[in-house]
Amino acid sequence: MGRWILNLCLFLFLFIFSASFSSKSEKGNSEITPFVYPDLPFFPKIPHCNNEPSIEGAELGRYLFYDPILSSDSTFSCSSCHRQEAAFSDAPKAFSKGINNELMVRNTMPLFNLLWYPSLFWDGRAKSIETQIFVPVRAHNEMNLNWSEAENRINKSPFYKKKFSEIFGLSWVDSLTIAKAIGQFERTLLSYNSKYDRVLNGELFFTADEFKGFVLVNDQTKGDCLHCHTTDGNALATTGEFSNNGLDSIFAAENYKDKGRANFTKKESDIAKFKIPSLRNLSFTSPYMHDGRFSSLEEVLDFYSTGVHMSYNVDSKMNHAREGGVHLTAEEKRMIISFLITLNDSVFVSNPAFASPFK
Repeated sequence: MGRWILNLCLFLFLFIFSASFSSKSEKGNSEITPFVYPDLPFFPKIPHCNNEPSIEGAELGRYLFYDPILSSDSTFSCSSCHRQEAAFSDAPKAFSKGINNELMVRNTMPLFNLLWYPSLFWDGRAKSIETQIFVPVRAHNEMNLNWSEAENRINKSPFYKKKFSEIFGLSWVDSLTIAKAIGQFERTLLSYNSKYDRVLNGELFFTADEFKGFVLVNDQTKGDCLHCHTTDGNALATTGEFSNNGLDSIFAAENYKDKGRANFTKKESDIAKFKIPSLRNLSFTSPYMHDGRFSSLEEVLDFYSTGVHMSYNVDSKMNHAREGGVHLTAEEKRMIISFLITLNDSVFVSNPAFASPFK
């Protein structure tokens, strides 16, 4: 009986030691600190993913985000088109220029609150943040670097080799892990400190004009924005879905120069549909729409007021498309803009945790 107990204790010791060693090998030699998301009661529940950020992993991703090492001539980084002061868009450019000075075909989307988005890019072709990261590095009109060369460069860097070994426990850094690190950084890019957020949290109050603008945005007989921009339902200010909002008077599918989501899905029902952007940080991200056609919020509201077109595949939620728009008065437009400005997050665009670590 005594020997049986002794053998059992020895087995349990070896099992626990083995599990501890295995866990340490997978995570590297350093203690990894999980990133703790802030309390966000007015946002949707934070979704689970298979690349939950750690503080150390996000910091490594921040270095990679700002490092031109992932471009063909080492002069161009993710931050070249996604600048913090512009809410990680490339405002005020309608189209960014890549490493070869070639214009991109769509306006550069801002980067914030990405962890809630089920897909990325204007056409939603990337199903995860990590999938999205793979695209610009190898795109000829963006960073123009093949991923095998990116791997070689990272593995030749003593700094990155040490960091990846400590955090991910790898002797060879592959492209998937590079994308994982950047993905962890991008998951920490949370915008939740605007006046709008502070009003929701009971810390501030809207002015009379801001409150009237909020009501107009969510009134189906007025601004009628709530179907796509959820400022009353949750704090993301977008459904994250796709829509043809009647930008052009086009009645034949083949006449669309950019077929939007249909370029990816090949579905006729997706022709001219583009991702619905958030209303957050609009003062930092102009111009607007997928092609950057509107340079100001005034132009955007003029469009939704009297410039909407009945066109091929126009969204059925555009209730006033047949009348050309919602026909706002000048005073109503002014109040809506007053409300939209409350969604600007000056803390986000100046947060040192998101700034370049090379400065």
